[in-house]
Amino acid sequence: MPAQEKLIDQPTYSMALYRSAIHPEFFHIEDRVEVQHNDYDFEAWLCKGGHVLRFEYEGICVTEVIFPQVDNLPDRGHVTTLVCAGERDHEQEFGDRITLINSMQIELLPEHLYGDSFQELSEFADEANAKVIRYDDEGNKCLSIIDVQRYNDQLHVQSYHLHSENGVVFRTQSIFELKSET
Repeated sequence: MPAQEKLIDQPTYSMALYRSAIHPEFFHIEDRVEVQHNDYDFEAWLCKGGHVLRFEYEGICVTEVIFPQVDNLPDRGHVTTLVCAGERDHEQEFGDRITLINSMQIELLPEHLYGDSFQELSEFADEANAKVIRYDDEGNKCLSIIDVQRYNDQLHVQSYHLHSENGVVFRTQSIFELKSET
């Protein structure tokens, strides 16, 4: 297959950020995580191949959406959309009290390395008691994971989305950081 053709077939993920919540009707939610801690509220929706994170503190709402397609989402509250290619970091302030720091990495692995990563991350999800979806998509072995750690002034979320077609392993870390008043 020519190199140019291979590039067209590669999967693309995007991250959309919002200053408002998004209605669940836009997603097929498989599992969820809820955290209420130190005056902040957090909810994560885990879907096949993507996730939604909503963080609220002192009337400010931050929503992160990561999916292969984010084109059908509402415009209300939209801040930015980024294509997740290779390795990428992004930092976004929401008001003067919340900073969202994202780190993303997408890899396309050969079959044997994909299988090893799938097994390793599947075991990690079970050991960490993370939310996990194992599913088959038209004969492709897939996995989506959300793992959350809460702290007094931060919330850390690691996500993993794996799809055996093209050997996709997509990892993200999102840190919702509260700034102290000065």
